Amino acid sequence: MINIFRIVYILMPLTVVLAFQWAPGAEILGDTSRIIYFHVPAAWASVLSFLVAGTASIGYLFDDKKKRARLADVSHNSCIIGMVLIVLTTVTGSIWAKMSWGSFWNWDPRETSIVFLLLVYSAYFSLRSALGRKERGSRISSAYLVLAMFTVPFFVFMVPRIYPSLHPAPLINPEKKLFLDDKMRITLAFSLVSFTLLYFYILSLMNRISAIEARMVINRNEK
Repeated sequence: MINIFRIVYILMPLTVVLAFQWAPGAEILGDTSRIIYFHVPAAWASVLSFLVAGTASIGYLFDDKKKRARLADVSHNSCIIGMVLIVLTTVTGSIWAKMSWGSFWNWDPRETSIVFLLLVYSAYFSLRSALGRKERGSRISSAYLVLAMFTVPFFVFMVPRIYPSLHPAPLINPEKKLFLDDKMRITLAFSLVSFTLLYFYILSLMNRISAIEARMVINRNEK
C-alpha cells in the first residue's frame, strides 16, 4: 500500500510546478492567488484526517479487542497529521488574508471556525495525555474523537455560510460563483489529489511505526 502512495514523490513536485509556472494568476489578486493551490488542499486534507480519526474511533469502540490497538493508533496518527495540516491551512490563509484584505487576521467566519477546530483537537491531545493509553482512557479518547468529528462539518461548511464572509470575495464573480479558468481548475484538482495521497502516505508510514513500537513493547514484556 505504501508503494502505491509513493507516487506523491512525483505528484507534489508537479503540483508546485503547475501552481507557479502553468496556472495563471487571478485577475484581481495576480500571483498572490497561487496560494489557493496549497491553502485549499491543506484544508481539505485536514478535514479528511479528522474524519478518518473519527471513523477509526468508532471502530475502536465497537470492534473486537484484537483490532482496537491498531485502530487507536490510526485515529491518533490521523489527528496528528490533521493538526499539522490545519496549522498549515491557518498560516496560508493568514498570508492570503494579508495580501487580500490588508491584515493577517480579520475574524472572518472561516478564520474563526479554524480557531475552534484547533481548540477542539488540541483538547483531544490533552485528554489522551492525561488519561493514558490503557483501555478506559483509550475508550474515552475515542468517544471524544467521535464527537469531535461531528463538529468538523459544522465549523467548516455550515458556519461560514450562516454568517457573512469576506472569503474568498476577490475570486467571486457577480453570479456568486468561484471563478477559475480551465488551467486553474486542473491545477487545483491536481493539488487536491496530491495532498490527499500525501496524507494517506504519511498515515501509512506512521501506522507502520506504531505497529513496530507495539511489537517492541510486547517483546520487551515477554523477556
